[in-house]
Amino acid sequence: MHFHQHGYVSADPRIEAAAGYGIDRSEDLPDEVDVLIVGSGPAGMVAAAQLSQYPEVNTRMIEKRDSRLVIGQADGIQARSVETFQAFGFAEEIMREGYHIIDMAFWNPDPENPEHIIRTGRPKDDESGISEFPHLIVNQARVLDYFAQFAKQSPGRIEPDYGIEFVDLTVDDAATGPADSEAAASDHPVTVTVRYTAGERAGEERTIRAGYVIGCDGARSGVRKSIGRTMIGDQANHAWGVMDVLANSDFPDIRTKCAISSKHGNILHIPREGGHLFRMYVDLGEVPEDDARKVRQTSVDEIIARANAIISPYSIDVKDVAWHSVYEVGHRLTDAFDDTDDNTVGAPCPRVFITGDACHTHSAKAGQGMNVSMQDGFNISWKLGQVLSGRSPQELLRTYSAERQVTAKNLIDFDKEWSTLMATPQEELPDETYLQDFYVKTAEFPAGFMTEYTESMITASPTHQELASGFPVGKRFKSAQVQRSCDANFIHLGHEARADGRWRVYVFADAQAPMLGDGGASGAPVASGASALAKSKVTQLADWLEFDPASPLVRFRREGDDMDALIELSVVYQQNHTEFSFPDVPTAFRPHVGEFDLEYVEKIFAAMPEEDIYDERGVSRDGAVVVVRPDQYVSGVFPLDAHEEIGKFFAGVFASDQ
Repeated sequence: MHFHQHGYVSADPRIEAAAGYGIDRSEDLPDEVDVLIVGSGPAGMVAAAQLSQYPEVNTRMIEKRDSRLVIGQADGIQARSVETFQAFGFAEEIMREGYHIIDMAFWNPDPENPEHIIRTGRPKDDESGISEFPHLIVNQARVLDYFAQFAKQSPGRIEPDYGIEFVDLTVDDAATGPADSEAAASDHPVTVTVRYTAGERAGEERTIRAGYVIGCDGARSGVRKSIGRTMIGDQANHAWGVMDVLANSDFPDIRTKCAISSKHGNILHIPREGGHLFRMYVDLGEVPEDDARKVRQTSVDEIIARANAIISPYSIDVKDVAWHSVYEVGHRLTDAFDDTDDNTVGAPCPRVFITGDACHTHSAKAGQGMNVSMQDGFNISWKLGQVLSGRSPQELLRTYSAERQVTAKNLIDFDKEWSTLMATPQEELPDETYLQDFYVKTAEFPAGFMTEYTESMITASPTHQELASGFPVGKRFKSAQVQRSCDANFIHLGHEARADGRWRVYVFADAQAPMLGDGGASGAPVASGASALAKSKVTQLADWLEFDPASPLVRFRREGDDMDALIELSVVYQQNHTEFSFPDVPTAFRPHVGEFDLEYVEKIFAAMPEEDIYDERGVSRDGAVVVVRPDQYVSGVFPLDAHEEIGKFFAGVFASDQ
């Protein structure tokens, strides 16, 4: 962790000093807010946690429940989500708490006795090593607790306003509303009606004004309805009973994730955290069109009986049911995730956004609902933070729906295939290992690593992709190990990036080693002529970044800001860490920070001989620049000498105060 830059810290360094609206934060919901988050589920909590890093933005989050979530429906945590937890500072804690999925067992009817099941396969959950982080099972309530803690400890001090529900909203945009209206002349054109659901004010309605609204209010979203978006897709036609139970069993894989197919139906079995609890998704069969939701009345006793029939000759002896439900699989999607249909430049930018189940629904068996929702919340929140803090133009907000709607569509297509296979009797599949083979070959998709954003104002063309083939433009930054120069610690490069709203620029040096004199102690700008030719490409890039007016670190740096306030620079050299020292490295990579102007030297790294990041991630030995946005996705790959190209890219991302 990086702290002490503002003075000695003896208390928990994760608790940052309150700032902006986090100072003396009002307990009552104010009449006017910059961002109103509706719902404190996964997307809402991530959004609150991220926006709490922007204390100059007045953000509030309302929740109709009167307190924190106790029993969460979601529990599967994919590796991409654990990467996100790392950025928010609690990956280690939640990994200690969660159940780790290592194998997945497949059970099918015994050919010699089809009434019984036998294990037919047990592949690794991550056969190809797609992430250094595990696939976890953790109660959704605990995930929300960790995000809530981060939000409360961040400068914005955001906490949920419990006992308040969303009723309706209207948008009076400056471009479409009456020219003389109050909303048209203000930065808060959204009028939101809310209602108190608890306490002395229960039943009372009031209106507040908001600049933007993020709807994280679930499948029956009132925010979605208020902006005229509707869910389109398949109607539910297959029912599943789901239960979290404490039970004894002679089933040998009771503590292993399983896909079970038998003559009596199918089960997806998932052990839960803590050593005793497990969840079963139990196949209840096709739902007739005239069922009128009668299947929802299936009792937990019936679900248990069906489970015991499916796993014969084994059984479960249920001692306690922590939670159970019945749901029908449906795959539905809205055509856009905001309130704007006209996306041409100059048209009104969106003011209302919907996330998670409010805009896409699917089965629970691919373990995607909470995971994709969290990425929705992460995506829109850093963009709102950048825009409302004046760092980026409002056009940035158009990229939310453009990016996430495609991701959700791809998820639904995958989930349709997976959930259909899960419900298909074994004898109707092409062969007995078909489901197992599908699970293994598609592992990267449910793990969260197939999202790939296309070219936009924040995603450059992949023109130079060959310089870093292992960091595909538009996909998440896949970390690899390096060795920190100053103290020889082995560090996962991507793990150093915090969810603090900053961009990251990773400079992978060419073969030339840093040397005394490259350090730029004179503070001189880029040299010209013969002296410039004597400097390495890395040194020339560093000089440009630190001193040139076209550099984003110069052009968009505000008075009083540290040099790394907007973009954090890291450099990786090909040489062993013993072959150079930090004073040899250009000063751009060892910025002076904080009120004491302290030099920070922990972003200078060396490749590891046994696990060379250049080889691991296909980085050219001629060097490369990899640009990563605040939510950990690669925005661009550039040559070391592409100064003008890098400058033009960031000119489209940031807004200048000058």
